[in-house]
Amino acid sequence: MPAITPEARRFALYRAKRLRLLSDTERDLIRLVNEPGFPRWLEQIKATGGCAHPVYLSGRTTTLDAATGAVLRHYDTATEPGGRLAIRCRNRRESRCTPCSRLHSGDTFHLVRSGLLGGKSVPATVTAHPRLFVTLTAPSFGPVHRASEGGKPCRPRRDGGTCEHGRPVGCGLAHATDDPAVGQPLCPDCYDYPGHVLLHAHAGELWNRTTRAIRRHLAGAGGVTQSKISDHLRLSFAKVAEYQRRGAVHFHAVIRLDGPDGPTSPPPGWATTELLEAAVRSAAASAVVSMPYMPRVGEHTFHWGGQLDVHPIRRAFADDHPVTDQAVAAYVAKYVSKSIGDAGGTDHPIKSPDDITLLPVSVHVRALMGTCWRLGRLPELEPLRLRAWAHTLGYRGHILTKSRRYSTTYGELRAVRAAHQGAVVDTTPATVTDSRWRYVGSGHTLAESEIAAGIADDLATLREIRRDLREGRGRE
Repeated sequence: MPAITPEARRFALYRAKRLRLLSDTERDLIRLVNEPGFPRWLEQIKATGGCAHPVYLSGRTTTLDAATGAVLRHYDTATEPGGRLAIRCRNRRESRCTPCSRLHSGDTFHLVRSGLLGGKSVPATVTAHPRLFVTLTAPSFGPVHRASEGGKPCRPRRDGGTCEHGRPVGCGLAHATDDPAVGQPLCPDCYDYPGHVLLHAHAGELWNRTTRAIRRHLAGAGGVTQSKISDHLRLSFAKVAEYQRRGAVHFHAVIRLDGPDGPTSPPPGWATTELLEAAVRSAAASAVVSMPYMPRVGEHTFHWGGQLDVHPIRRAFADDHPVTDQAVAAYVAKYVSKSIGDAGGTDHPIKSPDDITLLPVSVHVRALMGTCWRLGRLPELEPLRLRAWAHTLGYRGHILTKSRRYSTTYGELRAVRAAHQGAVVDTTPATVTDSRWRYVGSGHTLAESEIAAGIADDLATLREIRRDLREGRGRE
């Protein structure tokens, strides 16, 4: 064994000293780029669009000819770095993964837009069907601070006054939109926290009863029985849920009237936009969900709030009307990537009361989560699964839902995108596929996270450049 020279010893000590001065991310970066599979790993992360929390799978897929047993295609992760393959997390939440949420928002835009303008298996004739953009809000559970417009006081009270708990019933301050006080109750003791979370738990049923009430109104106006209304028209919709600053969910919905065969057929002549608007307003005012009396929670009746917005959707070229096809699709797509985290909550499920105590959320949101946890232990409320959905304040519905015949699906959009990007599509009818996959990990190390974020930023910049070029060509 050759002797270590003084120069080599000094160099090793100097190198170790330099490494100690580096940050954890820099040391991890040195480790990563020296890995033999780094170039291939980089290709994988580029293929995921710079996903912030990729899922790693290990396994193989073999496609065989069913008649001869010959191997047509074979893929195995044994040749990949670390023996694993990175795929997108596909999380819709912008707070969790910006690249995947951007992709999901784009899919939502095309899903909603195709139901308004046609395309994606929907005929362009749907533009002539009655269409509305509707916003349904939650009722009041107690006065909260609100953002002021033009410097006006939040809740002016000329005669002052206090509630039964000794707190002021008004607020003379002017709150900016980013003021932390906006959405917080004036008196937490007066606020109906059980009613708030229980409405969330029943919001899906309230929406279902609203759509049924719309159909009843249309049937009565058309002089047909409710059981025969589907022989004359169909109600199609796509809706997205949004959390207000006070932590209450409200719905933005696109509602369309079709003929009995869906978007391929026009509705009857008497089913006009004005009739649909009247039906929506009547249904929103009459839809009610009641809970039976329970000794520990009392009796609750749930309905929509008094703020109801109903707007006819105009063609995209109607510049004098703000509610156009394109604007509505973009509006819905924007909110599908939002979550309770954007309203001051958390995206992570809650496992214990200690989690609620330690969360960096407002006192109001913490009180709502605590109410979910306390009510969730009651046997009579067990079907609502309030503890499992405490992080969403009791709301257990999907952020975006649609009727079956409104337009295309997320699965169809992803299949088309995969084919466009060159994915292998098997068109041979007589084949057998044998796949064996297992989950082996997820997420990034410190250096991997930095590289993935840089890739995502580069791709976003490239998309902006391409969009500017397209718009420039369109203007020319």
